[in-house]
Amino acid sequence: MVMRNDSLWKTLDWITIGVYLLLIVAGWFSVCGASYDYVDRDFLDFSTRAGKQFVWIICSFGLGFVLLMLDDRVYDIFAYLIYAGLVLLLIVTIFIAPDTKGSRSWLVMGPVSLQPAEFAKFATALALAKYMNAYSFSMKRMRCALMLGLIIFLPMLLIIGQKETGSALVYFAFFLVLYREGMPGVVLFSGVCAVIYFVLSVRLGGEYVAGTPTPAGEFIVLALIILFAGGMVGVYRKKWSKARVIIGGSFIVLLAAFFVSRYLLPFNLVWLQWGLCVVIVGYLLYLGLSERQRSYPLIALFTLCSVGFLYSNNYVFSNVLGPHQQVRIKVLLGLEEDLTGAGYNVNQSKIAIGSGGLMGKGFLNGTQTKLKYVPEQDTDFIFCTIGEEQGFVGSSAVLLAFLIFIWRLIYLSERQTSTFGRVYGYSVASIFLFHLFINVGMVLGLTPVIGIPLPFFSYGGSSLWGFTILLFIFLRIDAGRSRRL
Repeated sequence: MVMRNDSLWKTLDWITIGVYLLLIVAGWFSVCGASYDYVDRDFLDFSTRAGKQFVWIICSFGLGFVLLMLDDRVYDIFAYLIYAGLVLLLIVTIFIAPDTKGSRSWLVMGPVSLQPAEFAKFATALALAKYMNAYSFSMKRMRCALMLGLIIFLPMLLIIGQKETGSALVYFAFFLVLYREGMPGVVLFSGVCAVIYFVLSVRLGGEYVAGTPTPAGEFIVLALIILFAGGMVGVYRKKWSKARVIIGGSFIVLLAAFFVSRYLLPFNLVWLQWGLCVVIVGYLLYLGLSERQRSYPLIALFTLCSVGFLYSNNYVFSNVLGPHQQVRIKVLLGLEEDLTGAGYNVNQSKIAIGSGGLMGKGFLNGTQTKLKYVPEQDTDFIFCTIGEEQGFVGSSAVLLAFLIFIWRLIYLSERQTSTFGRVYGYSVASIFLFHLFINVGMVLGLTPVIGIPLPFFSYGGSSLWGFTILLFIFLRIDAGRSRRL
């Protein structure tokens, strides 16, 4: 099914394509700067990183052209088949991929190595869009919600099985799409709470509440759980008097217990908080039965799950995360410094960016990057090359270009005439936003180093092709939107 209508070129969004080309070109020059070693300036030599990236770029242009030539209905019709094919490829990769730096995520085909995880993103976005476009779909139906979870988490779990935790975390970006399509805000709130619980329990795990044998991390998280439970009663049920009973009563009891523990009989205040949580859950279940409202049992379930999540943190941190990931999180939270180990990359990256100053040292003049102080400087840490060579002005220009790019994707998503196009468009925007936020954040030391590329800048064919496919499928869907009116 090939599109032969000349109107395609009139309906394409050339602004987005123009920003894409700008980012691609800027990315190639950044790879040139990061891989240059004062010896050879032949950037088109195919034996160099810059030369290889140039080949990937040319191939991506051809790939984008082919995707635009296909009828946009192809992506809807074959969405499930594409998804099933990529899931199967992810499974095969676990068993046949060679061990590369502790992961089994690269398929080697002669001189070419490809990472299926990069291509699974667009396949998941297509499957998600097709399922949510179905006439029988409703976000409020439990069966539909479970199916959405399966579509998102299946490739995510397979990628974790390949020891690529960073790439798997990108799939959480799809929850922004679900929120746009009517997912209750409490789901996103629960996700934010989980991050808060994890950070506080790890960061304060070895400290105690003043003058008592109470672990500070557990105490603060349990206090927040009580606060959130009462707050949800006020927000979702508008029962502020009952919310005050839950929050006020609990904190009065805790305050009195604190003085007893500190000055009279030292004991662990967490024991009392467990009892308060049990009482609060029982009270919420009683309100649910007496008022026949489902909101109260759901808040009780949130409370129980929060407590369960708190006490599963230690297991996850110690047994699920690898030793290098544990150290990275500890460095980020200030529990360890380790400037020669896990914190080395981030520290050198900060030095490189800071040395660039306002205007930068100029193209090919970055000493930190040329002398290879920053590991992975042309892949995960490519942004530090931009900061050193182009300075604050150049870095800001790159971020501004990405801002325009993502804003344009959101604009195109909103003008779609079908749920399929809108959901896929928001999936594309969310994935790009996640990659940008996490990659720049880890280079600046604001987020953990999880090893995901900066779109169109980081060296590598798999990521460049994956992002190109993701984008150009959406551009083709957008170009055919008028046919659906």
